[in-house]
Amino acid sequence: MAEDKSQQTEQPTQRRLDQAADKGDVVKSQEVTTFVVLLGGTLSIAIFGKSTAESFTRMFRVFLEQPDRMPVDSNGVMMLFGATVLHVGLLLTPVFAVLVGMALAGHLLQTGFVFSSERLKPNLSKLSPLSGLKRIFGLEGASNLVKGILKIAIVGTAVWTALWPMRGQLASLLDESTADMAGDMVHLIIRIMIAALTVLAVIAVLDYSLQRYRFMQRNRMSKQEVKDEMKQTDGDPAVKARIRKVRIERSRRRMMAAVPEATVVITNPTHYAVALKYESGKMAAPVCVAKGMDALALRIRAVAEEAEVPIVENPPLARALYASVELDEAVPPEHYKAVAQVIGYVMRLTGALRH
Repeated sequence: MAEDKSQQTEQPTQRRLDQAADKGDVVKSQEVTTFVVLLGGTLSIAIFGKSTAESFTRMFRVFLEQPDRMPVDSNGVMMLFGATVLHVGLLLTPVFAVLVGMALAGHLLQTGFVFSSERLKPNLSKLSPLSGLKRIFGLEGASNLVKGILKIAIVGTAVWTALWPMRGQLASLLDESTADMAGDMVHLIIRIMIAALTVLAVIAVLDYSLQRYRFMQRNRMSKQEVKDEMKQTDGDPAVKARIRKVRIERSRRRMMAAVPEATVVITNPTHYAVALKYESGKMAAPVCVAKGMDALALRIRAVAEEAEVPIVENPPLARALYASVELDEAVPPEHYKAVAQVIGYVMRLTGALRH
């Protein structure tokens, strides 16, 4: 296993990362989710805290100030209990909605819309007591324990630092009215939450960076894996070369079949050969139907001779046409004059032979 890990020296490709996501392996930090949920809680308290606290005060004041008016029979107690639970539920619904929304946002912020059935498949190894003990008392379990203790200590220190200057106000809360106490408690809780959020923001960034580093290390690839993936995605180079060779051969066969229909073949005389076709009144300019160099030029010339296609030796024009015109393309305007002279000569020659 160590040897395999030592060979994984390459960064994961996008395909490897996509495969990991399909298996449910993504970069995810629990600290980021905790920070986002706590941020949602802070926003909920800032928005709904004072009104909710005042509603709680009005609702439960009856239990303290007028206990004699509360029904004591079974039906009355059940009705009172139901009304109280309903009222509390209505008060806390906006808070819970914000918390659930922020929890989902914290998840989607890190992983996006990723769904994998791999995590739902039963894994018998997780039922093994030995595996469970290794997870709890192993290196990962120990590191999680140390991280948890450090996080509690750091957050506790930040909260204590925020509360220490207000220690005098805490003692005076008992002398305030219920409404004033509720408002001061909301402000106090927001102050505590902000102090905790400040520390958790740093912890979340560091933990996310650590989780991303572990994720990239976990999905690193060996050079052979990269080569195999390139073969799977782009195709085997040997097969691609063979396909390219077959295509070239087919293109050459089509090209050679078009040589007998050419009007003239312009040669170098042996290094280059360009076959042009021109039909007066049907074409705006001559079209290249075949071209070749060295051995292919000789083949074009041989086919033209066999088909009695006129062959004109014009080395400068042959080289220029070979470099500037592709198959089934018209001759460029800068070569019109030279090509017109050649085709005119061929037409006059053909007419004289016919005459």
